[in-house]
Amino acid sequence: MEDNDNKVLTMASLFDGIGGFPLAAVRNGIVPVWASEIEPFPIRVTEHHFPDMAHMGDITKLAGAKLPPVDIICGGSPCQD
Repeated sequence: MEDNDNKVLTMASLFDGIGGFPLAAVRNGIVPVWASEIEPFPIRVTEHHFPDMAHMGDITKLAGAKLPPVDIICGGSPCQD
């Protein structure tokens, strides 16, 4: 059984963009589990850098009870041109 001192933290990223939060997470020993993003190019970037992270699509269509549980949920305001 794993004790809490050795538990690996997990995270999800809302409005993920090109994966800034997942990048910071992995550099600090946190595992990015899933992300929500709708723009195709940023999704391709994160798929390239984080192939094990699930992409859940549009945040307005997420069903929280069906998402993999995580320890940390982070996100930035949606980017604007």
